[in-house]
Parts: sequence; structure tokens; C-alpha cells
Amino acid sequence: MSAIIKGRVWKYGDNINTDIISPGQYIGQPIELQAEHAMEAIDTEFYKKIRPGDILVAGNNFGSGSSRETAPRILKHLGISAIIANSFARIFYRNAMNLGLPVLDMS
Repeated sequence: MSAIIKGRVWKYGDNINTDIISPGQYIGQPIELQAEHAMEAIDTEFYKKIRPGDILVAGNNFGSGSSRETAPRILKHLGISAIIANSFARIFYRNAMNLGLPVLDMS
């Protein structure tokens, strides 16, 4: 069985960690507020640009850092339909899978 995922692509580089995806100072806030700060360290307009179905593409070591489940949860909340990267931090990969956010490891 195969699935086709279509959407706009947002490309980022290596070592996008969970502090970039989900800044720690917003943990405990409503998901809507957390989402407004997703990826802001590298793209201050990220949450405004994302539309349901968009695809995030990254380099090596995506999701490294803490084990916070908020990182993949926020991306899913924003409408990211899949993440494709050269490699993922194991805990981020597992958390994304547990949340039903497709991740494709290209390593």
C-alpha cells in the first residue's frame, strides 16, 4: 500500500533541534500560542506561512535535543503533513510516529 502526500515544501538545514521547533519558554501554554513560536529562531514567520498539507524537508539530525513531545505536536497542529529528513533524532522520530505525523528518514 502506498500513499501520496502533496503540499508545499519548506526546506531547512541540519540540526534543527526541539528548542528551535518548540521553544522551551512556551511549554505549558496552549498549543495555539506554542505554535506561534515554532521555528522562530530560524524563521520568524514560520507559523504564518504554513498551510495544511505542507511538507517540511530538512537535513541531518532533525529533532535533536530534548524528548519534548510538543515539537512534533506543534508541527502537526500547524498542518505539516509529513517531514522528510536525511536523519532524525530517535526520540523525535518515535514521538512523531506516535502522534501520527509521517516522517521519512532518507539516510
